[in-house]
Amino acid sequence: MKHIVSVSLGSSKRDHSFETEFLGEKFLIERIGTDGDWDKALALVRTLDGKVDAFGMGGIDLYLYVAGKRYTIKDAKKIIAEAKKTPMFDGGGLKNTLERQCISYVQENGIVDLKGKKVLLVSAADRFGMAEAFDEVGAKLTMGDLIYTVGIPIPIHTLETLKRVASIAAPIITRMSFDSLYPTGDKQEVIIPKFSKYYYEADILAGDFNYIRRYLPEKLDGQIVITNTTTRDDMKLLKERGISKVITTTPDMGGRSFGTNVIEALIYTFMNKPVEQIAPADYYEVIKKLDMKPGIVDLRSFNA
Repeated sequence: MKHIVSVSLGSSKRDHSFETEFLGEKFLIERIGTDGDWDKALALVRTLDGKVDAFGMGGIDLYLYVAGKRYTIKDAKKIIAEAKKTPMFDGGGLKNTLERQCISYVQENGIVDLKGKKVLLVSAADRFGMAEAFDEVGAKLTMGDLIYTVGIPIPIHTLETLKRVASIAAPIITRMSFDSLYPTGDKQEVIIPKFSKYYYEADILAGDFNYIRRYLPEKLDGQIVITNTTTRDDMKLLKERGISKVITTTPDMGGRSFGTNVIEALIYTFMNKPVEQIAPADYYEVIKKLDMKPGIVDLRSFNA
């Protein structure tokens, strides 16, 4: 049995363990949260290094990819440095492949007609592939990178503007303490409605679920959420807040969708090549073999 473990800086309340089978291979897939405790996360990686088949790096990205440029998040290097034997993945490879493909799938299969829809992508710098895919299908984008990452209420509406902002801001932001930029540990349990007008104006809320959840207004009006890393409790919350449908870019596994870091680690186990030689085509090939499709939950008929 292959063993995949996501070591996450997120809340341990969101932990999950699931046994499944892909292409005749049995898997044990686990997500272990460390409640924002960096020392605990580092120690866990050291303990499991060489004993599992692949690591996911949860609750933090190693890189931001914007328009072909890669920006390294300083704090993430502390974690990956402890994985000396077992390869570790932050989900970046899937954000540019599986998530991009998810948007195309939704449009081409008539799940939601995205053309002309108002999309709030809470943070596009960590999901540039998704942003490009929305743009390609004709959605009207509002990207909340300045709004929800650094608290500056200036929406970004074009990819060209995002590229210019990222070229200036990313080198600075990636050197900042990650805890000041992204909710970790118990902060993931706190909801602080903020700049809510962008939620109200949108037809679709997309991107990182922890960002979407953190600033979620009390009551929305049938918006659709496109995200991942959702639990049944999250679905219940979204239904209570007025969301009509949730589309997860990663499939349901035992009652929840795992993060891209977990699924990227899983996909890697089917590749017979060194990590540094992996290309987007390799991801697409395995995604096709595994027949991975988005998860779709109609909350109007959802019972917690």
